Amino acid sequence: MPRKLPFRVIHVSGQDESYRAAELNYHSPLTKGWQSSRYCLYPQDIVIQLENRSRLRKIQILSHQYLIATKIEFFVGDVPDEQLQDLENARYTRLGYVSLSDNEKTGYKARELKSVHVDAIGLYLKLNIHKNHINKYNIYNQVGIIAINVIGDDIRRPTDLTDPDVYLDPDKRKAIEADPSLEGLYNKPDFISPLDDLAFDMYQDPEIAGIIRKLEKKKQEAVLQERFEYAKKLKAAISELQKVGEKLGKYEVEKRQAVENEDYDKAKLRKVQMDEYRLQVYKELNLPDLLETSGSRHPQVIDLEPIRQATPPRLQEISYRTPPQTPPPRTPYDERPLPAMKNKDSKPTSDSPPPPRTPYDERVLPVNFTKRHVKPTDLAKDFIPPPVPEEEDPAPSETNTGITGEPEPMGEKELREASYAIDAFGEPLVSKAYSKTWSYREDALLAVYKHVQESSVSAKEECRNLLKATIFLIKRAIDDKVYSVFKAGLHLLRMILTEYIPKHKLTKQDTIYAVEKTMPNLLHKGGDTAQRNREDAKNFVLEEASLMEVKPTNIVPHECTKPIKLSLAPRQAQTQCEIVEALYLKLGIKSNTGLTVENLMQFCVTALGHNSDKVREVAERIIKDLYKEVRDPVKDYLPPDNEKTRKITLYRQLFEYFDKVDGKPTKTDVKRKRADDERKKQQEIDMLQQQLQQLKDMAAGKQPIDESVLENKKGAPRRPSIASKKMGQKQDAAKKKQLDKKKKDDDDVSMYNMDNICIFCGERNESFTEEGLDLHYWKHCPMLKRCTNCKQVVEIASYTEHLLTECEAKTNYQKCPRCTEAIPKSDYDEHIAAKSCNSARASNNHCPLCHQNIASGEEGWKSHLMSREGCKQNPRRLLALNKTPAAGKKAAPKGKKTPR
Repeated sequence: MPRKLPFRVIHVSGQDESYRAAELNYHSPLTKGWQSSRYCLYPQDIVIQLENRSRLRKIQILSHQYLIATKIEFFVGDVPDEQLQDLENARYTRLGYVSLSDNEKTGYKARELKSVHVDAIGLYLKLNIHKNHINKYNIYNQVGIIAINVIGDDIRRPTDLTDPDVYLDPDKRKAIEADPSLEGLYNKPDFISPLDDLAFDMYQDPEIAGIIRKLEKKKQEAVLQERFEYAKKLKAAISELQKVGEKLGKYEVEKRQAVENEDYDKAKLRKVQMDEYRLQVYKELNLPDLLETSGSRHPQVIDLEPIRQATPPRLQEISYRTPPQTPPPRTPYDERPLPAMKNKDSKPTSDSPPPPRTPYDERVLPVNFTKRHVKPTDLAKDFIPPPVPEEEDPAPSETNTGITGEPEPMGEKELREASYAIDAFGEPLVSKAYSKTWSYREDALLAVYKHVQESSVSAKEECRNLLKATIFLIKRAIDDKVYSVFKAGLHLLRMILTEYIPKHKLTKQDTIYAVEKTMPNLLHKGGDTAQRNREDAKNFVLEEASLMEVKPTNIVPHECTKPIKLSLAPRQAQTQCEIVEALYLKLGIKSNTGLTVENLMQFCVTALGHNSDKVREVAERIIKDLYKEVRDPVKDYLPPDNEKTRKITLYRQLFEYFDKVDGKPTKTDVKRKRADDERKKQQEIDMLQQQLQQLKDMAAGKQPIDESVLENKKGAPRRPSIASKKMGQKQDAAKKKQLDKKKKDDDDVSMYNMDNICIFCGERNESFTEEGLDLHYWKHCPMLKRCTNCKQVVEIASYTEHLLTECEAKTNYQKCPRCTEAIPKSDYDEHIAAKSCNSARASNNHCPLCHQNIASGEEGWKSHLMSREGCKQNPRRLLALNKTPAAGKKAAPKGKKTPR
């Protein structure tokens, strides 16, 4: 029967120093997993070695929630019998690959578990991990794997691999030989126990998981011995222990998280809970008898009713608003996925597993997502514990009319700590504020509220002493875990700021003292696990900033914009950033608000370095809003805007946003546009060179005149209606001149080479090589023009006909019956109605540039487009007139004239 195969990682192509590949060698709720190095090259390789040569049946991969590979390939490796078992001698066979979801639909808050059924034999398993999915949380282009699980059979007799008995344990084989009827119980070559599934170890307390496996083995032995009553008790105990193991696993994660946050009181509480809960469960289940450690085959009767008391009696004073939901009892062969750890903000999941998404057996295990990058000292990386339950508020039927009863006496340390408050309010009242019973603490605050509100002391010193004593108790109330006590503390602080201080005419420094002392407690409350506590703390800080007595001091903006520590808990850091953002939007950066570009940017730049993406997002929003208002001063606090800085995703996004606000195209857009322009220009040049080469071949008589070359090729200089006739005439004239000149002077033949003459304007220049003519046609020839729509180079004489019949935008033009020009359809009606155009004459040419009637014939066009008194709308005319021999036009030999 297949089982979980132990292995160890022996090779990895790269790893993050905080998430080493050795993490994959064991499974537990605290496993951090492996992550590739930052900006690594792909693919990445991981090779694991099994303890023995085995037959692999199932491979499971638990992916990271946002460092996700696009694809993972699997290779099984084996070493030939005649060679030493070494990684270098391994020969690999490709098994296939699986593709991983980009996880966008889950908001990157779930991990994907891929389970692949295979049938392969080997000693090594290699994973070829391809490039990562791109998302906003994966800023270093890494991939991560939380856990790997391999299920299969050890090969005991390699000579007969087709025999199912090869994979049987020797003891089980002997049992089958003694009683053949047991073969159906033991010989299950395709059955995989749910206890070997990766989800079991990732959510179970390791000690409980080991006990469950021992009980499962005992249960199988009891069935063989037909001790069915004992097997039934073991089954029920296994079901109970699975729930216990999940709960202890959550407690362990909470304890580690508390240690990370330096909340040692909470860590101690979780440790005590775990130890007492574990001992209580062991005692109630009577584990020694279940495991038969005394050797008895008939243990005493054990009451295995469901455990009614899930927590130790001494910890029952912490009550829960709603009891934790537990899954229904499961059998050892129940293959439903174990419930995922959730925080308060996560959505509830269905009790039943999701349907398969691919032909492979795959499940998505929900996890909590709070951090993107965590320091090497982190203990509980990706499993964040559920919120600590609050103490329950009083039932509606209870009343709190005043201080009644006797609370427990205060200790010596507490008496010293609260001496100031005892002097002001007396020990009985303060002892209730220190009581472990929340109703006493709430009553004490109500009594303080009434005492302070009705105080009639007039001496300033006495008023200040009473203020300090009250602030001391308010600080304790703000930190209280009971919501009603916390709210009473806020109510008391509001009264101090709005009534007590103005009534007794205390100074501005007293107001600053009250706010300054309580602000750290309010900001710390902003990191509370309960959302309503966080919201109330944040709203009260914003309310404080607007109070008439507090606003002129600017103490709230001053305290809130103090740069945060990078080790600050994500919730608290996020709440503080949200408070600063709300203060900026509410107060602005005027001179009397306490907010300046300097303190805002110093705060935000520090927040950009926090490991929580939600903290960074709020800081980015503040910087963007601030840039809209003040522009360049913001950049003084950021790294220089250069290529090196823009390689960092966060700063690249900021600087591109700045460019957008300034109305400038981003550097990415500029690069893209430049590349597109270069590509289009090169395409046009290539097409033009091709056309010119064909024209030269036709002019030299190397090939017959192809009218399609003259009329249909994009980018070629042409006159659609008369191009072929004109080119033939030019060719005949040129050939005749060449023959005549050759007879007169053979030495000057080269001067009349058609390669040096523009066939449109007649200019001859030694620089008119193939490339030179391209440039001349493209920029300088006064007889040609580039179409404003399709960018083709056409003759000005045929420009109107081009727009109406050949241009890509020909559907946008219509011919005017008066001037015969091509008029845009959007302006056609207005043009016709105006009747202001110059009427064309049949005996003359009509210029599409200056709209004048000119002399007929080709000479008329040349005179109009090239002469000094010609078309004023032809920009190339003046360029041609201003050319000198020094600019590239060589004078003709003496006694000879350049044909024009």
